[in-house]
Amino acid sequence: MAQMVYGYGSSHSPQLSIGAPDGWRARGESDKRNRGLIGIDGQVSGYEDLLNRRNDLAQIQKEIAVDVMEKRHEENQRSIQKLGESLERLNPDILIMVGDDQQEYLRDDNMPSVCIFWGDEVVVNGHPNEAGPGQGHMIGYSKTDRTVPVSSALGKHLIEYLIESDFDVARSQWLDKKDENRANGGIGHAFGYIYHRLMADKAIPTVPIMLNTYYPPNQPTPKRSYELGRAIRNAVEAWPEKKRVAIIASGGLSHFVVDEELDNMAMDGIKNKDVVKISQLPRERLNSGNSEIRNWILVGGATEHLDLKYMNYVPCYRSEAGTGCAMAFAEWG
Repeated sequence: MAQMVYGYGSSHSPQLSIGAPDGWRARGESDKRNRGLIGIDGQVSGYEDLLNRRNDLAQIQKEIAVDVMEKRHEENQRSIQKLGESLERLNPDILIMVGDDQQEYLRDDNMPSVCIFWGDEVVVNGHPNEAGPGQGHMIGYSKTDRTVPVSSALGKHLIEYLIESDFDVARSQWLDKKDENRANGGIGHAFGYIYHRLMADKAIPTVPIMLNTYYPPNQPTPKRSYELGRAIRNAVEAWPEKKRVAIIASGGLSHFVVDEELDNMAMDGIKNKDVVKISQLPRERLNSGNSEIRNWILVGGATEHLDLKYMNYVPCYRSEAGTGCAMAFAEWG
């Protein structure tokens, strides 16, 4: 029988792959053009309104000091290196990847709550040298596309097992190529980050699971996400193949406005395997980038039988209004 032997979690923000402070501040400047920023109070507004509603401006000024940004950038890079080295040492037979697709592959013509890819391979898009004006080069990203293997056998088994377990999952066997309608093509950025930053040149066979975290009205609840993780572990252990399987969550934590209170609630629930606390997460705050916390919740359920070996939380602010991305990294084994 197969075994779920290890788990990982990692944020995948562009802030992880550009320099600080200049690159982070450039991202902060772009936030000023965003009319859909959701504050920790739940209000949707533009940047100036968000700034005027903050009552912690003095604290945020400390967070965006040059030395703080540089320190947190270095802390992020150490955590990425730690996870990459761990994945290389573990060398699992298969890696299940849990991420969200942001209209890169799945669109509003068909947006399932959960979709499992079970084709034979996927294309990982390369990335241009430049991250954007003022942001510098992308750290660790290849400029060329590459084709990587998928464990279609495990993907098929997961679909069949989950259907029998009353999870109505969608399935896909091929990804669109680049064209005028889908400019990116290939696998989405949540998964591309894992290949570029954590796998480097090694191509472990994977099973991509796309969770609809972003787009209402069919986002899975936190409790359902945790239960799905448990069911995925059960499915792996019911697979009659002698394979060592690992699972990873890609995304989160809170962004595009950092919400440390929400992040700590979620991480405490996952760390302590507290399903009640996870179920009580305020769903009205699991919006926009915050919604990717669901990916972590799923992996928390899948690794419930494992011990938490490492967890690091790094809130990374990039503007006076508190925009940015809270990074998190974890290992279970």
